[in-house]
Amino acid sequence: MTDKGGGSPRSRGTWWREAAITATAFALCLFGGVVQVDDEPLSAPPAAAYLIAVVSCAVLPVRHRTPLAAIAVTTVCGVLVAPSGLLLSPLIVAPAVITAYSLALRMERRAASAVLLTSTALLVVSTLPFGTNSWEDASRLGLVAAFPLVAGVLGHSAQNRRAYLAAVEERAQRAEESRDSEARRRVAEERVRIARELHDLVAHQITLANAQATVAAHLFDSRPEQTRKSLKELVETTGDALDDLRATVGLLRQSGDTAAPAEPAPGLSRLPTLLESFRRAGLEVSVHQEGTARPLPPGVDLTAYRIVQEALTNVTKHAGTGSARVRLAWNRDRVTITVADDGRGARTAPTAAKGRGASTGPSASTTVDRPPGYGLIGMRERATAVGGHLSAGRRPEGGFLVSTELPLPPAKDTAQRTDGATTVEGRMADGATGDAGTGGREAGDAP
Repeated sequence: MTDKGGGSPRSRGTWWREAAITATAFALCLFGGVVQVDDEPLSAPPAAAYLIAVVSCAVLPVRHRTPLAAIAVTTVCGVLVAPSGLLLSPLIVAPAVITAYSLALRMERRAASAVLLTSTALLVVSTLPFGTNSWEDASRLGLVAAFPLVAGVLGHSAQNRRAYLAAVEERAQRAEESRDSEARRRVAEERVRIARELHDLVAHQITLANAQATVAAHLFDSRPEQTRKSLKELVETTGDALDDLRATVGLLRQSGDTAAPAEPAPGLSRLPTLLESFRRAGLEVSVHQEGTARPLPPGVDLTAYRIVQEALTNVTKHAGTGSARVRLAWNRDRVTITVADDGRGARTAPTAAKGRGASTGPSASTTVDRPPGYGLIGMRERATAVGGHLSAGRRPEGGFLVSTELPLPPAKDTAQRTDGATTVEGRMADGATGDAGTGGREAGDAP
């Protein structure tokens, strides 16, 4: 069959179903018009039976859109059965039963119940003046009253089932949308985490390599031995950078979860090695510790290490100085880490001072403006992710300071000092002047 009107298969199926229901109701209504109480043989339906069947079945196709009008018409036709000399039976009121089901399916429970009870009462009362009040008439009227009510109960049940299925489908859709949004959120978080890790690895190693190469170029003519030493350190730094990138990219290419990481995540226990790498690049770093060091959770330990690494990397790139100070203050519930320099925080470095040797490296920064980086943004994200806070800004006495507070687990009696964190100078002044978003170096931190 060709659908010339462009209807869908579902609309065609609905049309055929409605046609079948209407035809069946018409046949039952006509058959009810020839049924008699006595044993007389069946004859052709009278004209009244045809009229009632046609009118009551004509409204069946519109019962979905206007169920009240449909039940009203079919009820009136049922009321006219007895005055027309026909026998009121469940067959002749078949259209009323069908509309009762549709009404209960689409209307609110109380309103539909009231309409169905009214319709049933009218059908029963209309036959009382024309009946014999016999037991047979009473049982027949009981069936006539029961059929619409049963249809209404079935309609209510179907309505509840549709509502339940709709609620289940809605919950499933919301759950699917929630899973999709959660998956997108996790992908975005993982992408940011990977970008942050790569930034910390690449920016640190490349900054050291740049400083060492600058020192080698500056001392190439005057101090060949120092130049060779700087070049050797440059080879080691670039080799470490390649190893870190190879390991990181290897983890990203793995299809499944690894049983265990290739090596422990860095923490404050590796702080001496980190500081030594900066010293080889010409940055003199001093460390001061207050309070008793305690073991940190892995996430907080990694965050502390990365913040110190990124802050010192920024000093090497932008401070225009050859020294920096790191302070770790251990309190009952938090550890405060500050990294400060006394440089000018400038992008352009002055002429390398004579006789400084390797310490002139950090001052020999490039004079080319760099686009804004993500170093301070990454440090703030790391601190916030573990429940801490980070601020950064210029110091009134000169230079730049990064300060972060990270939460600590409850103190234990067996707490020990962190290896390698030795006191080499007095207490530093704590002078952060604003958050990372207002600091003078955010526009030029490590890219």
